[in-house]
Amino acid sequence: MPASPAPFAPFEWMIAWRYLRAKRAEGGVSVMTWISLIGITLAVFALIATLAVRSGFRAEFVDTILGSNAHVTVYSLGEVDAVTGRIDRTLRNYEEMAEAVRGVEGVTRVAPLVKGQVMANARDRNSGVQVFGITADNLKTIPRIADPETGIGNIDDFDRGVAIGSGVARELGVGVGDRIKLISPNGVKTAFGTSPRINAYDVVYVFTAGRYDIDRTRIYMPFAEAQSYFNREGVADELEVMVAAPEQIDDMTLALMRAAGERSQVWTWQDQSGSFLRALEVEDNVMFVILSILVLIAAMNITSGLIMLVKNKGRDIGILRTMGLTEASILRVFFICGAFTGIIGTAMGVILGCLFAIYIDPIFSLVNYVAGGQVWDPSIRGIYHLPAQLRFGDVMSAVVLSLGLSFVVTIFPARRAARMNPVEALRYE
Repeated sequence: MPASPAPFAPFEWMIAWRYLRAKRAEGGVSVMTWISLIGITLAVFALIATLAVRSGFRAEFVDTILGSNAHVTVYSLGEVDAVTGRIDRTLRNYEEMAEAVRGVEGVTRVAPLVKGQVMANARDRNSGVQVFGITADNLKTIPRIADPETGIGNIDDFDRGVAIGSGVARELGVGVGDRIKLISPNGVKTAFGTSPRINAYDVVYVFTAGRYDIDRTRIYMPFAEAQSYFNREGVADELEVMVAAPEQIDDMTLALMRAAGERSQVWTWQDQSGSFLRALEVEDNVMFVILSILVLIAAMNITSGLIMLVKNKGRDIGILRTMGLTEASILRVFFICGAFTGIIGTAMGVILGCLFAIYIDPIFSLVNYVAGGQVWDPSIRGIYHLPAQLRFGDVMSAVVLSLGLSFVVTIFPARRAARMNPVEALRYE
């Protein structure tokens, strides 16, 4: 008794390849193959492009938060002022508190801050800004602020002026070397009440943090000058804490609270932006499900093409069965037809998706040019460009999803072909 041929023998590949190259006169199978191929390609491309933009957007958003804001803010719960009846939240022993917080394992920097909101003025332009009082040494340790590639001016001159965001500079029409006025409603206390305080400062440094809301509203002022300007002599408003592992900040919260003291509270970067990140994660999951359905719809075209192929090749199937081919061989022939389309379409989709992620900047510039500009509004989206980050895990998830669906939907028409009765197939031939 002759031995059965091994699975996926050369003759099975030869028959499958011949069916894939069928011409229009033989049933138009090649047209359906092309439709299936293009559908899989576009679906995988869309999935990889979306996953890359999703990863890039989250990475850029988190990087701008961690690179220009405190990882943890330590502030006082406050005490009631017996004279005014207001809650005083300033830190009187901020130096001792900062030293205690520095002793917590994982803390890389602690900087006392004085904060206040004022009106910035230059000639006939005005803008509401938030002033951060900080020492020059601490300012130089903020990655996104002290970046020499994006900053303009000399940050070493910080003690002789102020550092302003690029958005503030654009709004006021000033640059390095110009002079701006800062107007605070809570200024000098006189016998007639509190009069506004107006001080002029030289702009010595212009930074670009990468976040529209930061660049548009933030000004850094020397710490001692901020204490005087905001009537905070001898006190600070809060402590800005940077840690080595900001993603694990929840594990350090209790230790930071103990080091800061009983009347203190901590506010992490995840507390500040956690709701946005959670909403972004939910949106990512929904988009993945929607695009997975798109891949499934594209894979269903393979089923349609194979059903037509089986119908048109019924006579061939009958002849092959009478020649000795088993049901398993027929099933593998048609499985190869469908799987080959899925594999080629997936490979082309991966190539297009990766190219889109790598060259997203020139592609987006072209789209912006064709649309006449303002396609991406940083005042709404927070960041200045559409980022993309290509991750191996995202690409592999798209590949596994596409190939898995392609293989699964191929099985059903392939089994139909394998179970075809050769007598019925050749009855009218």
